[in-house]
Amino acid sequence: MFRNEQKHPFYKPPWVRVAVVVSVALWLGFEIWQVNAGRGSGLWLVIAAGVLGYAVYTFFITWPRDGPGDDGTPRA
Repeated sequence: MFRNEQKHPFYKPPWVRVAVVVSVALWLGFEIWQVNAGRGSGLWLVIAAGVLGYAVYTFFITWPRDGPGDDGTPRA
């Protein structure tokens, strides 16, 4: 697995990681709605679920903790 996401400074603030996970969760919700309405493909539902699982795992479960100040703000 690639861990470049954990090293990139763009993902340092927690709100960015939350925004990414929420947007993928909304995408998954849309795919579930489409499949239940008979208009969607189960393939995209599985892809969206996999991306959501990867995002949660990468951004929250295995995210390295730097201790206090891990919110992206500069340290004094």
